[in-house]
Amino acid sequence: MKVSGLHIILAFPLLLVSCDSGPKVIESEPAATSATPVSQEMSGAVSPISDDHKVVAEEALNTEKYTYVKVNENGESFWIAVPKTAVEIGATYYYQGGLMKKNFASKEYNKVFETLYLVSGISKQPVGGSGSAVDQALSQTQSAEAVEPPKDVKRAAGAVKISELIGNLSKYDGKTIKVTGKVVKINPMIMGRNWIHVQDGSANNFDLTITTNDNIQLGDIVTMEGTIALNKDFGAGYKYNVIMEGATAVK
Repeated sequence: MKVSGLHIILAFPLLLVSCDSGPKVIESEPAATSATPVSQEMSGAVSPISDDHKVVAEEALNTEKYTYVKVNENGESFWIAVPKTAVEIGATYYYQGGLMKKNFASKEYNKVFETLYLVSGISKQPVGGSGSAVDQALSQTQSAEAVEPPKDVKRAAGAVKISELIGNLSKYDGKTIKVTGKVVKINPMIMGRNWIHVQDGSANNFDLTITTNDNIQLGDIVTMEGTIALNKDFGAGYKYNVIMEGATAVK
């Protein structure tokens, strides 16, 4: 999936600003714990006016939904938290924005982070460099390399096969439907929403792209309900023949 010419929207109320001596912030809260879903607070963590940050990854700790990364910027080490992603130790990454938490307790690691910055994602390309903000964010894609495409997925009651959908597009245009599939790719928090790709084994590994605010995990079998749109054009030639928008996960 590639989208151009659009901006990533900031949902965080506070901004992280960098300087030569390291990050400066306005503190959001005196304390936080992992009992508060970090992923909810990360939504749209990229700021259109915040500075870019160039950091080197020194350590990474994965949890079920997000990754703690110890990074070094201008000789100062600190921790950030991003949606779960593979991190290469020693590699250089870039990000924008952030929300500071003090004394954040991780139950998974029995560890208290004296200072932790919540960030929407990291990229190996400068966020403020060439290309649109969305193009840069797409480099954060959680790929399907380790996810085996499904041969057949047991559909929820009332769910439409993806093969049925793409074989009868005009029938479903503008309709709210359900589909059941395996999540094979995720682009987290682009334009304030998550972009997931699902397959159900019925359409020769065709990816149906779905936008949602729900936190969906790579490899999950999910049933999503949303509105089908055809010929969705995001500008600069980037266009979806079919996409499900505003979807939510259903039981």
